[in-house]
Amino acid sequence: MYLIVGLGNPTKKYEHTRHNIGFDVIDYLADQYNISMNTKKFKGICGTGVIEGSKLLLLKPQTFMNLSGNSVGEAAAYYKLDLAQDLIVIYDDIDLAPGSLRIRKKGSAGGHNGMKDIIAHLGTQEFPRIRVGVGAKIEGQDLVNHVLGHFSGEDRELVQEAVRSASDAVRLMVQGEIDAAMNQYNKKVVKE
Repeated sequence: MYLIVGLGNPTKKYEHTRHNIGFDVIDYLADQYNISMNTKKFKGICGTGVIEGSKLLLLKPQTFMNLSGNSVGEAAAYYKLDLAQDLIVIYDDIDLAPGSLRIRKKGSAGGHNGMKDIIAHLGTQEFPRIRVGVGAKIEGQDLVNHVLGHFSGEDRELVQEAVRSASDAVRLMVQGEIDAAMNQYNKKVVKE
């Protein structure tokens, strides 16, 4: 059983903001693989399904970003996951250009409060993750306003492509092909 988690904030207010890119990837996966996201469990909204023969749970924590560990920790404990193998967390990264992906087998939170909370609850940072670039804030702009803001039209197109690529990366990762996913998708996106 794989646990695929997309990070974001609940409520319509935050839909399709930079901070909710993890939710966008989960929604895309759910649509692509006909997984119904209608179960409320583990302090989140989730759905079970199969991708490439691998059974999985898609999870969107409803705890708000900074408390994501409550939801992820509960689900991981319930399924007794081997975190280094069976967990994938998808979230936004302001240090990557819009449309870029960075897949890693493990790593620090890198200043991301949702990831800090997950690492604290799990007691390890050794689990795969997909960081989706949302771009840096403009000088003088408040970081909270930036991550809770929406993409420009041009950036939205790049990010939509990244959502599709992240979905394809998950498909490879649940087949045990994390190195192939890293080789294929860890590329920088350069704006023309």
